[in-house]
Amino acid sequence: MAASLPRRLLLLSLVLSLAVAAAAKISGPRTPISRDIYHSSDSLLREIEVLVSRHSDKLSMDTVRASNRGYSAELSVVTFNPVKESVDNGSKVHILLSFGQHGRELITSEVAVRLLYILTEKRKIAGVDLSSFEKVLENLVIKVVPMENLNGRKRVEEGELCDRRNGREVDLNRNWSVDWGKKEKDYDPYEENPGIAPFSEPEAQIMRELSRSFKPHIWVNVHSGMEALFMPYDHKNTTPNGASAHMMRSVLENLNHRHFQDSCLVGSGGGSVGYLAHGTTTDYMYDIAKVPITFTFEIYGDEKASTDDCFKMFNPVDKTTFDRVINKWCMAFLILFEEGLRNLRDAQIVSQGALDNWVPIGGDIVERNVERKSTRERRKLEGLDLGMQELRTYFRLFMLSTFLLMFMFCTRISKNRNRDSGNVFDP
Repeated sequence: MAASLPRRLLLLSLVLSLAVAAAAKISGPRTPISRDIYHSSDSLLREIEVLVSRHSDKLSMDTVRASNRGYSAELSVVTFNPVKESVDNGSKVHILLSFGQHGRELITSEVAVRLLYILTEKRKIAGVDLSSFEKVLENLVIKVVPMENLNGRKRVEEGELCDRRNGREVDLNRNWSVDWGKKEKDYDPYEENPGIAPFSEPEAQIMRELSRSFKPHIWVNVHSGMEALFMPYDHKNTTPNGASAHMMRSVLENLNHRHFQDSCLVGSGGGSVGYLAHGTTTDYMYDIAKVPITFTFEIYGDEKASTDDCFKMFNPVDKTTFDRVINKWCMAFLILFEEGLRNLRDAQIVSQGALDNWVPIGGDIVERNVERKSTRERRKLEGLDLGMQELRTYFRLFMLSTFLLMFMFCTRISKNRNRDSGNVFDP
């Protein structure tokens, strides 16, 4: 009996060792934030402030604050308007972009910073000349929220690397009113806490008011965790019907084909991502705010990372991948602006502007513009033809009326002469 006890302890120790080893293998080491690559939240916002002050002719920055039930939030909103003095007569496209809604997705805010640089200073992305894009930018007003969830981002920077929620542990992408509060069977309060009511969170309140005042034509909510281009809906496994839905799908498919070589997942969030999400921003923007083009972009994900190695799962960890992701998605946004502008004008949601000299980044639109020019030329020729026909008709009428007048005049003279002759010979 006494001899069997050490064997039992040895067996128990072995089992515990195996269990610990298995747990370590499953969870793996947690990758820390690559602070030599990524900005801190404070340094990122400071850098944007400096950029705005350097380009005050094109950029402006507002800080918006709100509070509710003892909790406060602050959002920075950067507006890009390259032709401020021009009157917005309905031809400009309003674009609203939100980055960093989930604190752990640091890479999204880095894309926001680089995109602002590209819009104002940089003329190339990975060697691609962007000078031809200037004509497109003149037709846009872009509002960028570089870090929607500043309080949640600070929690991540303090060590909570897997936290996606805001400063009081609410998921901002579940706090909107469309299908709010519904919980799926696999509901995880740590991941998806929707708050005590729709728009209970100051961050969501600020974004709602921004959408109301700015009235965007294009909305994009930028996330990481995978690579995909999503349109509504998130809360059900379907896409909307009608012309607007067709336009959104057309924009996404063109973007996916032109830029991603059809490698991105395209469709509704609820139908493509593998789970339904209730109370999301994108569903609200489409259903309630009536934004014609509403998207969620997922820009990066490491499928090989363990589930609790969140920094690695949601963010590139080396400089080469970091630069590749940022360049790729900044270019994707520029092509989105191109496609969105074209589709909105085709649908007559915004009026036509002077884009005759626009040479787009890709080649797909060039032929379309040539076709439009040819159509316009044909219409001009048809109009000229019609005008000449009308002139010829008026000339014929003029000649006919002149002939009739001359005939009447001659007849009158002849009658008068006959009457005068009769007076001489009559008794």
